[in-house]
Amino acid sequence: MRPTISLIAREAGMSTATVDRVLNDRDGVRGKTRDRVLAIANRLGYFVQGADATRQDVRVDFVLPAGTNSFMTALGRHLLEEAAARPDVQARLHLIEGFDANKLAKKLYELREQTQAVGLVGLDHPQVRDAIMALRDSGVHVSTLVSDIPISARLGYVGIDNRAAGRLAALLLGRFLPQHTERKVAVFVGSLAYRGHEEREMGFRSLLSEEFPHLRIAHILEIGDDRDRAFAVTQDLLRKDPPHAIYNIGAGNQGIARALKEARPAEARPAEARSSQGAFAPRIVFVGHDLTEATRRLLLDRTMDAVIDQNPRVEAREIVKLLVAAVKGAPEPSYLPRLQVIFRENIPEP
Repeated sequence: MRPTISLIAREAGMSTATVDRVLNDRDGVRGKTRDRVLAIANRLGYFVQGADATRQDVRVDFVLPAGTNSFMTALGRHLLEEAAARPDVQARLHLIEGFDANKLAKKLYELREQTQAVGLVGLDHPQVRDAIMALRDSGVHVSTLVSDIPISARLGYVGIDNRAAGRLAALLLGRFLPQHTERKVAVFVGSLAYRGHEEREMGFRSLLSEEFPHLRIAHILEIGDDRDRAFAVTQDLLRKDPPHAIYNIGAGNQGIARALKEARPAEARPAEARSSQGAFAPRIVFVGHDLTEATRRLLLDRTMDAVIDQNPRVEAREIVKLLVAAVKGAPEPSYLPRLQVIFRENIPEP
């Protein structure tokens, strides 16, 4: 069915009379208003004629951080697969330096005239928020993914409750470590410029304070979601002030694991390491996020104790549904995937 004037008016936030004047090329409408109405009408397929009028090919762009993050690599692959499975969707993937608000905002501005919908994993930063509003004002639907940027300009958010994820990580460490005995914890962060990372850190602190006050956060280490930096930072930490537990909020698990493995004595058992006196000392408890091929192996060899997963395949499916429905004028609610804790004994099939 051809989109109605009422639908275009609702999308544009204007009266039906104004939209009618634009579509019938009447006077009395400002140029900016006319451009916005025509852009929305074109996006909704108002000008499509004939047999093809029943089909709307939706142009969707996804913007993710570049780098060595295995989770983001998998997410990008799932996004393109989900889009390719729908004959009415044309999708592109853009990789931007993960912690550069200028580059991210620039890419979003560039997409204003090129797409109908954008899904992004982005920083909660004034420049990025302004770019999202500019996209919205040009008629492009925007949804955040994995880490939210809660402004009215975005359509919705697809991702886990990150504060709950941080609290869950604290609960796991509190159960793994001895009760009522002071222990040091090191927290690794990709960047607190990601709201999702900030929320995980807040949730982690909150539950430790409530339930496990004997666990003390001794270090907060920013690693930029980079596994090489994570390796170097972990090596330095183990030399200077080794913790009893590590919580990695973002990516970089492989780098942390490599440093932990290299620091183990050759005669160490899988679940414990020898001290210089010959007695066995508990190894460092390690909890992180996102089940990938790498973290799957780290669970199996006992380097990691638990992985909090958010299922990128489900997130990709839901954001494609959300954006396509919005472009076609039938919005769906945003979606919060379930948190799942993966241990060595319940690793799901790939």
